[in-house]
Amino acid sequence: MDIIEKIKNLDRRIIFLLIFLAVAIPIIVPIGLPVKPSPIVQRGYDAVETLDSDSVVLVSFDYDPSAEPELYPMSVAMIKHLMKKRARIITMALWPAGAKLAEDALKEGVAYMEQEEKYTPQYGMDYANIGFMAGGLIVMTSIGKSLPRTFPADFYKTPVETLPIMKGVENYSNIDMVITLSAGDPGVPYWVMVAATSYGKDLIGGCTAVSAPQLYPYVQSGQLLSLIGGLKGAAEYETLAMVPAKATKGMDSQSIAHLMIVILIIIGNITFFVEKQRLKKLKKRIK
Repeated sequence: MDIIEKIKNLDRRIIFLLIFLAVAIPIIVPIGLPVKPSPIVQRGYDAVETLDSDSVVLVSFDYDPSAEPELYPMSVAMIKHLMKKRARIITMALWPAGAKLAEDALKEGVAYMEQEEKYTPQYGMDYANIGFMAGGLIVMTSIGKSLPRTFPADFYKTPVETLPIMKGVENYSNIDMVITLSAGDPGVPYWVMVAATSYGKDLIGGCTAVSAPQLYPYVQSGQLLSLIGGLKGAAEYETLAMVPAKATKGMDSQSIAHLMIVILIIIGNITFFVEKQRLKKLKKRIK
C-alpha cells in the first residue's frame, strides 16, 4: 500500500488527535506568536489611556458562561487596564450570570494590581459591582435619570448610595465612559441607542467573533468608539495594555489549529487529485 492509499484510509481518530494536540500543546507550552493590534482595537485602548484617576467608567457584563471563552479574557484585560489608570470602575450586568462574571474579573484585576503595581484597589472606593438588574433597555434608560435608584443595592446587598465611589455619580452626565461586553440581546445595539446616541457617552463594545460583522457599522458611523471582537480582539487588547493572559495563549492554540486544518485540507486535496489522475490512467488502459 502506497502513501496515497494510506492517507485515503487514515483513521479519523488520528485527525482528531492531531487537532487536539494543535490546541492543547500551545496552551501547555505557550509559543508567543506575535499579535498585531487592529486600528479599531487600538482606538479603544487609546480612549482608555486618556482617562484620568477620577474618571468614572461603567462596565456592563452582558453575557453568560456560554460566551465566557471569548468575552471573559477581554473583560479581565479591560478591568486590569482601567485599574492601572486608577479609574473608578462600576460594573453592572443586564444578564443574570453577568454579575458573577464581573466579580471574578474584578478579583483578577485586584490580584494583578497587587502583584504588578504593588497597589491594592479598595472595594467601594476604587471599584464596585452593583450587580444584575432585569429590564434591558428600560434599565439603560433609567440610568439616565438615576443610577443609584436603578440599582439600589450592590452585589453584596450594600446600599449603592452609601458606597464612596458613588459620590457625585447620579446618572450618565457623571459617567465618562461606558463599556459593554455583549453576547447578544440586550447588548451593544441598545447601548448605542441609549448611552452613545441619547447621552453622547464614549462607548466601547466587546462581542463574540460571530457577532462582530453586524456591529462594525456602528463603529463606521461613529456611534461606537471601538469594537473588540472575539478572542483575537481580546489578545490585541492584552498586547496593547501589556497584560498578556488567556486570550494571547488562546490565539496560539487557535493559530496552530487553523494551520493544522489548512495542512490537512491541502493533503486531502492533493490525495484527491492524485487518485483522480490514477483513475483516468486506469480507464485508458482498460479501453
